[in-house]
Amino acid sequence: MSLLPHQLELLSPARDADIGIEAINHGADAVYIGGPAFGARAGAGNEMRDLERLIRHAHRFHGRIFVTLNTILRDDELEGARRMAWQVYEAGADALIIQDMGLLEIDLPPIQLHASTQTDIRTPEKARFLQDAGLSQIVLARELTVQEIAAVRAATDPGRCTIEFFIHGALCVAYSGQCYISHAHTGRSANRGECSQACRLPYQVTDDAGRFIAHDKHVLSMKDNNQSGNLRALIDAGVRSFKIEGRYKDMAYVKNVTAHYRRLLDEIIEERETSGAPLARSSSGHTTFTFTPDPLQNFNREFTDYFVNGRKEDIGAFDTPKNPGQPIGWITQVGPNWVELETHAPDAVLHNGDGLCYYDLQKELVGVAINRAEPAPGKARHQWRVFPKDPMEGFKDLRRGTEINRNRDMDWVRTLEKKSSERRIGLWAHFTDTDAGFALTLTDEDGFVGTAAVEHPHEAATDAAKAHAGLREQLGRFGATLFQAHDIAVAMRGPWFVPASVLNPLRRDAVAELEAARAAGLQRLPRARPVEPPAAFPEDTLTYLANVFNQKAHDFYMKHGVKVIDAAYESQEEEGEVSLMITKHCVRFSMSLCPKQAKGVIGVKGTIKAEPLHLINGKEKLTLRFDCKPCEMHVVGKVKKSVQNQHAREAQSVPMQFYRTRPVPGAPH
Repeated sequence: MSLLPHQLELLSPARDADIGIEAINHGADAVYIGGPAFGARAGAGNEMRDLERLIRHAHRFHGRIFVTLNTILRDDELEGARRMAWQVYEAGADALIIQDMGLLEIDLPPIQLHASTQTDIRTPEKARFLQDAGLSQIVLARELTVQEIAAVRAATDPGRCTIEFFIHGALCVAYSGQCYISHAHTGRSANRGECSQACRLPYQVTDDAGRFIAHDKHVLSMKDNNQSGNLRALIDAGVRSFKIEGRYKDMAYVKNVTAHYRRLLDEIIEERETSGAPLARSSSGHTTFTFTPDPLQNFNREFTDYFVNGRKEDIGAFDTPKNPGQPIGWITQVGPNWVELETHAPDAVLHNGDGLCYYDLQKELVGVAINRAEPAPGKARHQWRVFPKDPMEGFKDLRRGTEINRNRDMDWVRTLEKKSSERRIGLWAHFTDTDAGFALTLTDEDGFVGTAAVEHPHEAATDAAKAHAGLREQLGRFGATLFQAHDIAVAMRGPWFVPASVLNPLRRDAVAELEAARAAGLQRLPRARPVEPPAAFPEDTLTYLANVFNQKAHDFYMKHGVKVIDAAYESQEEEGEVSLMITKHCVRFSMSLCPKQAKGVIGVKGTIKAEPLHLINGKEKLTLRFDCKPCEMHVVGKVKKSVQNQHAREAQSVPMQFYRTRPVPGAPH
């Protein structure tokens, strides 16, 4: 069972429980977070007691908590993963996000399973297979267009499988799960949570003749994803879970970006209230904010909507993988230990601790941390004198006329360090007298009911109007609870005076019963049953790209009709040159060297071919090969000898077992 077809889920990341709680408070319908291990983010694990705290908070709003168990696993790790899955289930988590299909062959708890981004879902056939294999929610590749997403939706069953899609955050340049550069160069596998981010490095780009195409450019570094303008199209294409990237991100990022998309989705829900298929959020409550959400305020490499509306030339952040910030002004004067600048907006204010930056003549981003900011003496109010934290001689090419950006606004930072949201569940209160006293019934927006009654004498009020107004005011005080009153109805047979000492405990008891009813009414998400007989996998041969790292994963694919199954790249069987990354991003296209771009251009037609290029960073050299039919780029290289030797030593000294197609001398298998 998936989300109901009309429900929209805003899915936020959490590095830890405190961030997850604030994600819920700022409007997330669900949160994904790492458990104690196996979570594809080596530095973002969480203890069970913290997960339990987050789960309790989310469930009060009928929000959901999804726990990542999405690394590929060795055989000797499967038992630990199984135990963790049961612990997570017993803690009340709602789903596991998985990559390794071997998990479907072991004794997992009856918890819902979701397909991780590393499962690399690009086709309707693979999406349907994973649905039929028992996964209830699948996150599609970020590279898909709206039309391709709609094709996936058409091939799957909305009642059995929810379509999830990334709408914001950092972009992995590779198809997720299809990057092995980190393992080849360092021995640390991205598919096991230890990506070394080779894609953010600067490279020299050369052709086969050694001629330079680009110098020190971050040609594999993408801008950040932002689908703010495409939400309606994504909804119409069938997306129901809208995922924000960022399990390494800080509290301010999660608060701000969650609030931003909460507002946008609520606007769409409100727009479509009168349509034939109205939409609804998948959890309870309404969220208000003390700030105006603005994604530009958080770390970003500038924004792109990537391939959702087709291929574009400006998806890369080639100059820098850092946060360039937003233009704020330009330098008017440089002093011995200060600079003066004029802001673009007359009302712009600089603060002590702000972060500024600019591009030097080599297009490198240079940061300027402000120690002190003050209005420039004797100048107009939009001119500022700032004293950098670091010595002036370190700021290369900082001169009059240089444009300055701000990438940290301390006023914004302080705003988000404080309480910045309130989430309340609406209810209707009905107060009445009884033969023995008074009763209060609370009915919330989901139809749950809490009631309480008290015995108390009926005392006539000396001022009926004043007593009635005081009664309604007292009944409406839900400030310390999750609730706020939409309406308070009072139906009494006489103008009774009811003291606050009676009303307060009556309201507390009714709220407690309502919360208990909500808790009892929250149903666990069901585990989907795989279809029988087992669905056939779309292919009968799997290369190392399938990431099969344990015998159970091998058995899973065999059961689904696959005949030839190579071992995962991490098994160290691919010693020669192979594709270490497959990506929809094309360096040739981004540099206007694509043969398709040249068609029809006078003088070059037929002379430009998609010949290989090379990336060089220090001693590292990678080859770019171009597969023009599917419009994909392969980054080709081979595993370092030092990584092979280290792997062999580890295999001999540590009792580890993993799937191989051929034995390794001296190592257990």
